[in-house]
Amino acid sequence: MELSFRWARIEDTDLLINLYNKSFYQDFLRYGECPAYGKTNEQMQKSMKRFPKNIILCDNTPVGVISAESKGNGEYYVGCVCVIPEYQNRGIGTQAMHHLLENYADWKKVSLITPKDKDGNIYFYTQKCGFKIGRTELDGNVKVVRLILERE
Repeated sequence: MELSFRWARIEDTDLLINLYNKSFYQDFLRYGECPAYGKTNEQMQKSMKRFPKNIILCDNTPVGVISAESKGNGEYYVGCVCVIPEYQNRGIGTQAMHHLLENYADWKKVSLITPKDKDGNIYFYTQKCGFKIGRTELDGNVKVVRLILERE
């Protein structure tokens, strides 16, 4: 399995929507809402400006996306880490997080949110990627937990 990454371009809008929809469909069903699911072309293009996106390729096949927004002074907010279901649990997400941290070499603090009741996500970010659990908040009707990774 050869993993590579490339920056998404405007002509990748439909591909990104497809990857997001495949990755977040179960969340949409589970919660009745999911900000990453069902984006229009306009919404995705707006998101691409705010959160530059890297398409994750496995043997040259697009299988996921990772994106982050710079908040300045070495602080980043991860907007999305997604891998389509048939490629999950192969270490792709972990490698994608390493890629993101290498890409933003000036990082001092990285944060993100994930649903509080998604134990697999919490395990991934805390055990595989080194994040610490922060505060719980509401995102729409979903309880989410803020996760933080700080460079020592």
